[in-house]
Amino acid sequence: FWLKVHYCSLSTSHSSAPCCGPPQLESLFVTMPSKRRNNGRSKKGRGHTAIVRCINCCRCVPKDKAIKRFQVRNMCDASSQRDLRDASVYSTFTMPKLYNKMIYCVSCAIHARVV
Repeated sequence: FWLKVHYCSLSTSHSSAPCCGPPQLESLFVTMPSKRRNNGRSKKGRGHTAIVRCINCCRCVPKDKAIKRFQVRNMCDASSQRDLRDASVYSTFTMPKLYNKMIYCVSCAIHARVV
């Protein structure tokens, strides 16, 4: 990108008007645009967060940046579940579910179409 800096022309004489002179050092630095307001993280006011490992590629990812999803599965398949329900003493017995927390890095979550 081009940064326009205005300097007074040296060829013109300034009798009463003060010269604007070279710009101050603070005005030369331009802040770059940010892609996201939170910079892709949910770390507000914390200096450091713990790291976790991606379950797909084992990459170290900050815990607040990682994409976390719960995978809810039945403990056994439908036919086994039917057999257990028939052999059970309790009429309203429901099989518990497995809750597996899946932690992905950003690139694996995009590749696996999680996000």
